[in-house]
Amino acid sequence: MRAPDPEPAVPHGAHGRPLTRAQKCAAYKDSPYFPATVLVFILAAAAGLFAGSYTYAMANPTPHRIPTAVVSHPATERGREFVAGMDKALDASLDIHVFATRAQAREALDEQEVFAIMRATDRGVSLDVASASGAAVAQLLTESAAKVGAELGEPVAVRDIKPLQRGDPRGLALFYISLAAVIVGFVGAIQLSVHARALIPLERIAFTIAYALLGAFVIAAVVDWWLGAVDLPFFQSWLILAFTMFTSGMVFSMFNTLMGRWAMLPTWGVMVLLGNPSSGGAVSWPLLPSVLGHIGRWLPPGASVNAQHTAVYYQGHQRIFPYLVLGVWALVSCTVFWVWRHRHPGGRDHVPQHAATAT
Repeated sequence: MRAPDPEPAVPHGAHGRPLTRAQKCAAYKDSPYFPATVLVFILAAAAGLFAGSYTYAMANPTPHRIPTAVVSHPATERGREFVAGMDKALDASLDIHVFATRAQAREALDEQEVFAIMRATDRGVSLDVASASGAAVAQLLTESAAKVGAELGEPVAVRDIKPLQRGDPRGLALFYISLAAVIVGFVGAIQLSVHARALIPLERIAFTIAYALLGAFVIAAVVDWWLGAVDLPFFQSWLILAFTMFTSGMVFSMFNTLMGRWAMLPTWGVMVLLGNPSSGGAVSWPLLPSVLGHIGRWLPPGASVNAQHTAVYYQGHQRIFPYLVLGVWALVSCTVFWVWRHRHPGGRDHVPQHAATAT
């Protein structure tokens, strides 16, 4: 029977000697208490930033620039006064686009270049709004038109030519399903890192694709088939959600490769603190603070909401831009993850066990 190894010799006088400050600091940093303490402060800051970012973006929507079509023929003095009154009532936030005919203006609205159409008629003024482009914007324009019309003594006929679906009267369903895809996307990547740590890079990407496809299918099926909240173009919406979920998962994997255990910080910052409030899903971009209104379109949450919104309400007018945004984020994330895969905390040794243990 093998005798136990002797205990290491302790220098004479070391017993009972108090630790120096440097030794105490080193011991604390090596203990589990250090990262736990850091997390306490990070979570507190994250809570404040989370509440602040959403409150800043959504608590008091204010118009900044509302693209609006004005039909120039027939141009009447009453029509010009109404447009001027609307611009004054909205703090000079109207971005006027002049079109010769209503058909041209309607095409611009279908392309989501404008949010409303104003034109003079024999009976007064006509205002066409599109709730599908932003329920809050349409409501604001409708209320302002009523006030301006009353001040001018001008009858105003308001029509919603792109209404929201009955199951989603506030237009929030598409925001929520995109939010679900974003959060589940990076949470899925976190869980793979925790519970399937041994996956090699190619396997990790494959499983990210797998849970993105299945998770997106379930989201679309629950919202459309089960709850009936929104009538989705199912295949297209499913793929948009899957693309969003995969991109979000790979963004975390990229940061996990670059930053290790602190990868949640930049992921949460980009995707949740900045991306979701600026996506235009809960509050349309003309009512967001101007900086957020521009940044949001270049981030995955905003691209997802944009693509989903157009797929549901503007069939035949889909743009490639939101898909390019998702594609670039996914490609950059995958490239960084693959090139620096040796730095990722996961993976496994491919040396056979019997070879590794042979002596």
